[in-house]
Amino acid sequence: MGCTLSSPNVNPDLAVSEEKVSPSLEDVLDLTSDLQCRVDEELQESFVLSEAQKELIRTSWEILHKDIARVGVIVFIRLFETHPECKDAFFLFRNIDDFQQLKMSKELQAHGLRVMSFIEKSVGRLDQTDKLEHLAFELGRSHCRYQAPPKYYEYLGTQFIQVVQPILKEEWTPEVEKAWESLFKYLAATMRRGFDAEEKTSAGQSLHSGKAGVESTLNRV
Repeated sequence: MGCTLSSPNVNPDLAVSEEKVSPSLEDVLDLTSDLQCRVDEELQESFVLSEAQKELIRTSWEILHKDIARVGVIVFIRLFETHPECKDAFFLFRNIDDFQQLKMSKELQAHGLRVMSFIEKSVGRLDQTDKLEHLAFELGRSHCRYQAPPKYYEYLGTQFIQVVQPILKEEWTPEVEKAWESLFKYLAATMRRGFDAEEKTSAGQSLHSGKAGVESTLNRV
């Protein structure tokens, strides 16, 4: 009949076994997502800020908020200096190599303010973990659509901490640093979950569209 399984040289049981062993793209995505979720859940479980740490974050943010626009720009300039590949995620200034020109970019200033606004909202939700999780999760999903890889989120947290140290001066202590590190680890992990969820959804839609296209073609044959 021309079918592989009907060939006299093919063991049907072996063919079926090989078919079962070969994972589909959906299976691989599910496994990858499950593994990452376990890692992120562990990070989430470790996110337990004491009331003293929350207060340290709020107090230091009050100081930083006074110069929020400049902080946002400096953070991104430092990010691009240490990780030039991050610029590829930004269409408007990915080809600008002059950092002085970047500092004057209205687009960079606007994006810096948006990121600082996200941090401000996060600080305001330290006692509302469900809302904080939703905020970071949805931002991760949107970053998947922008094709901004999760590793960038961790870079940003590191640069933020380095930038604000000289601004806070004597207000910056090891306790303040640990509190901010814990917050950013949680935010990065939650954003990664959002990114992975959106990526999985998009992949599933693509597979569905592909199957529908094949079925439609076969029906026309």
